Amino acid sequence: MRFFVSVLAALVAGAPALAAPASGADASAGELNPQELSIQYWAQKSGEERFDPHMCVYGVFLDKTGQHEEARRIFERCASHGNLNAMPWMSYLEENGYDRPSDPVKAAEWDKKLSDAGSSLGAFNYGLDLLRGHGVTQDRTAGKALIDKAAADGDTTARDLIAHDYDPDAVTPTADLAHYHQPQF
Repeated sequence: MRFFVSVLAALVAGAPALAAPASGADASAGELNPQELSIQYWAQKSGEERFDPHMCVYGVFLDKTGQHEEARRIFERCASHGNLNAMPWMSYLEENGYDRPSDPVKAAEWDKKLSDAGSSLGAFNYGLDLLRGHGVTQDRTAGKALIDKAAADGDTTARDLIAHDYDPDAVTPTADLAHYHQPQF
């Protein structure tokens, strides 16, 4: 029994030395909670000169947690570097105006950029913009052509819109009618 008490006493006496590393501890052991795993780290990176594409994945989380300004900075940066997944988020932010007033013109510009990049989602969204005259001059012929292109590229929502004679209410029945009830131009 004395042996176990002696061992226990030695362990307790050495515990402070084990719990806190001495100053000048070996840095090669690594960092337990690296900053690059935090969303704040990546939001800050969006303003730096060097572009790091890893930041793009954090924009959605920032937006969904109400950090719209930070999400916008990330999405703008990623979209400007050709990340097609960031462009519909930019359109969404411009349209809904969470961090600044709603701007349907800028939203439509993002939809057009995505469409011009060959995205069926961009063709569908910009086609809806043209059908409605939302953020752009209404042009139902051009809108239908883009919807047809999106459908040909496999977009099932575009196919559903065509089946309903290009009626936007068929695919966006809960859309805010204050936005879309009449053409803006």
